[in-house]
Amino acid sequence: MLKRLHETSLAREFVSITVEGEPLQVPVGETVLASVMAAGIGYNRTSPISGAPRAGYCQMGVCFECLMEIDGIPNQQACAIQVRDGMIINRQRSHKEMTNG
Repeated sequence: MLKRLHETSLAREFVSITVEGEPLQVPVGETVLASVMAAGIGYNRTSPISGAPRAGYCQMGVCFECLMEIDGIPNQQACAIQVRDGMIINRQRSHKEMTNG
């Protein structure tokens, strides 16, 4: 599991986000992908062809493996978007996954 390099302290600022219906407190300035990975969510999207779980890879906006639905908008690069208070984040689900359950 991914761990943050810095220690969280009481002096650090946090924001509240919701990931897959679960509330999380995450450090200000962190990317959506880093927050999701540090929380141990596992995967952030499913493959459009097979429906297999996929997770962020390059973490710099090149590979597009980090696509998530953020505030109701699909196809958002979670590695390039910083968290902000009140964000609602969901895995990006393939059409196959949505139609087969």
